[in-house]
Amino acid sequence: METKAEWNLSREEAIRYKLTFRECVLGEKDFYRRVGIVVLPIVVQNTLSNVVSLLDNVMVGQVGTLPMSAVAIVNQLLFVFYLCIFGAIAGAGIYTTQYFGKGDYDGVRFTTRYKLVVAFVLCLGAILLFLTAGEELIGLYIAEDTIPSDRLETLSYAKQYLNIMLIGLVPFSLTQCYAGTLRESGQTVLPMVSGMISMGVNFLFNLLLIFGYLGFPKLGVVGAAVATVISRFTECMIVVLFAHLKGKQYSFFRGLYRNFRIPREMIPKLLSKSLPLLLNESLWSLGQAALLQSYSVRGIEVVAAMNICSTISLLFNEGFISLGSATSIVVGQELGANRLVNARRTAWRMAALSIFVCILLGAVLFALYPLVPNIYNTEPEIRTLASAFIRIVALVMPITAYLNVAYFTLRAGGRTLITFLFDSCFVWVVSVPAAFVLAHFTTLPVITVYAVVLLLDLIKDALGFGLMKQGGWVRNMVADS
Repeated sequence: METKAEWNLSREEAIRYKLTFRECVLGEKDFYRRVGIVVLPIVVQNTLSNVVSLLDNVMVGQVGTLPMSAVAIVNQLLFVFYLCIFGAIAGAGIYTTQYFGKGDYDGVRFTTRYKLVVAFVLCLGAILLFLTAGEELIGLYIAEDTIPSDRLETLSYAKQYLNIMLIGLVPFSLTQCYAGTLRESGQTVLPMVSGMISMGVNFLFNLLLIFGYLGFPKLGVVGAAVATVISRFTECMIVVLFAHLKGKQYSFFRGLYRNFRIPREMIPKLLSKSLPLLLNESLWSLGQAALLQSYSVRGIEVVAAMNICSTISLLFNEGFISLGSATSIVVGQELGANRLVNARRTAWRMAALSIFVCILLGAVLFALYPLVPNIYNTEPEIRTLASAFIRIVALVMPITAYLNVAYFTLRAGGRTLITFLFDSCFVWVVSVPAAFVLAHFTTLPVITVYAVVLLLDLIKDALGFGLMKQGGWVRNMVADS
């Protein structure tokens, strides 16, 4: 634990303060208890969400390979929007976490209002974009040599699914604003409970509307979209209502809409953090879409196999994703409380914990890779491809785990420009060109192309280690606010 004497160090002294290898790797019981309180509700919520996504994916897969591919394409496009929302509100969230650590609830309210405004603008822009250019965007993921009838059928399924999913973007955006502030203040239970109820609603209506059970219409992919929209509204109502009804527990929401304003002097600060993160998440998610597009030139079956792989991988990747979110919270609160040495110590401990957890999860996923694709009603070739993709993901999981913690550590200290260069710039300068060249101009199997692109992240690991060690992220941004 950090001593009182360490609290009085200047920022420069805190960065130079020597930490032993043991204290950077192993924490005390209080450390793991604190991390557990923050991370376990996130893990439970996101794991259940990914389980439901897997079941949804399997259910849509029972309808056929083309519907499954159509849903995968639309979800990849919507993934860009989701990450834009995450990035936009995460910039304000850096301040939310530090304001909460400082005990400044007015600051928490100001940052939450900023999130609401930005989310509304992004949501409106995304709906207009998908309504006007949705068909063209979907067409980018259907290989040119696809049989014309299959191409038209896939496009039709995708358009139907997308048009309904757009309705759910509004409640999704509002939920993320509230849930983000709750998590940044360490209140992770309400988002977990609302998410669990939402998942149950989604799963139930998927069964009823995809297959037409209990007298409901059999709607296939349209039913999957309707079920998702219903679950989005359910989650939003629970989070918003309880956030305001339990005023004592969530007092930072009290008066949120009364005299709805953001101090003029705060807006440039929030923009300086949120715009780089918005740009980063936008470019990173577009980079992931570009990677899938490169792989898709090898055939529509690759899209289906990648869909199976990404769905099951998310279930196991939840370990490092949740630990990354927890890193941002616990490190940010230490920085806001001006416990700078402990912020450094906590960041390294979170990195060690994440790597250890992902070694175990990667081993489990590797053992399961031959079995998972068999639950899908699809062709043997697609199952074989999916198994190979899953095997690669399992092997590189510890590499990705460290990247994630490094990213969230830098972000907790407000180094949003550095995270932009570290994250999305790397994807577009290294990963996307490599995938494009290897997929279009070589005869390497798509499995080899995929493995090479993922292993390039070793370069980012080295960069992340250097940036964390250098300590430029160790700073209290709300000390004088």
